[in-house]
Amino acid sequence: MNLKDGVKSAENKVSSEARKLSVWVKDTTKSLVDRLECYEDIISLEVGDTGLSRAKTLEREFDVRQLYIKYEGDNPTGTQKDRIAFAQLYDALRREYKVVSLATCGNYGVAMALAADLAGIACKVYIPETYHTDRIEEIERLNAEIIRLPGSYEEVVMKSTEHASRNGWYDANPGGSNTPLQISAYAQIAQEIFEDLGDAPKYCAVPVSNGTLFAGIYRGFVSLYKRGKTSRIPKMVAASSSFKNPIVQSFLQGLDHCKDLNPDKIKETVYNEPLINWHSFDGEEALYALKESNGSAYNISDKKLREMTALLAKKEGFKILPAATAGLIGLLELDEELNLEPDRFVAVLTAKH
Repeated sequence: MNLKDGVKSAENKVSSEARKLSVWVKDTTKSLVDRLECYEDIISLEVGDTGLSRAKTLEREFDVRQLYIKYEGDNPTGTQKDRIAFAQLYDALRREYKVVSLATCGNYGVAMALAADLAGIACKVYIPETYHTDRIEEIERLNAEIIRLPGSYEEVVMKSTEHASRNGWYDANPGGSNTPLQISAYAQIAQEIFEDLGDAPKYCAVPVSNGTLFAGIYRGFVSLYKRGKTSRIPKMVAASSSFKNPIVQSFLQGLDHCKDLNPDKIKETVYNEPLINWHSFDGEEALYALKESNGSAYNISDKKLREMTALLAKKEGFKILPAATAGLIGLLELDEELNLEPDRFVAVLTAKH
């Protein structure tokens, strides 16, 4: 199997100011309080505050108003994963860990490697043997150690978690004790959307894999609503690779829990790999968000992912990783079904190509 996942053209650049702050963070003769403050400044400079733009060309193409794109490709390594990587590295630095570890199929590994490199903490990145991501060279250039293990992504996550527990490393894998921290980091996306729009959108569409991002954005909107900042909580739209994601399948089957899929029936392709799992580590949280928001879920084919990537490049000038367009496709399919009245609709594009 020769699979290529990842943001091929992403450059792991941070500002010269962030690099200068990194020198302070790495200086163990400084107080931990000062080092943490410098790392917090790096996060403020580099992570989040990604662009929200009106996709007027797509509006005309699909006869929908008002469609906004939240572009997570603006983050340093080109995906939303920077948000949880830097949040957890801050936590690891605060708790004085020497090593952080995680399993990845590509993008999360680069994000964590960059965050760790800036903090001066060793990073161990576990990758399934069958995966051949274009991002391995980037991970290695950022001084992270790559460890190949046999098995599926889900199995490698479990093995790397065991290694972290045994060796006293900071475990940055999904589905563990850090889930609240990861969800909180992703909740910031909802805050940014609110700040730009002045209210919550009618619908918010997000690609789903493990479900952490989806659950985090929903929790962010719930918090805003409960604090009286917004007039509503958006209906959440989840989309993933056709019949290869437990969250989408469980919702469509009307289940009250996130049911694992048969691993033997999950086939990776160059287009769907970032989306698929037989077990979604934060699937329960995502399924809860779907149901509570009266949301919708969609299966998206590789063909549609490819076509939307080409369309976004041609019509809106975005270079998007195909899997990152799943939520947008789901939102447009919902509009086709319901002929939505003009309102505000947001689709989160999770990674650039």
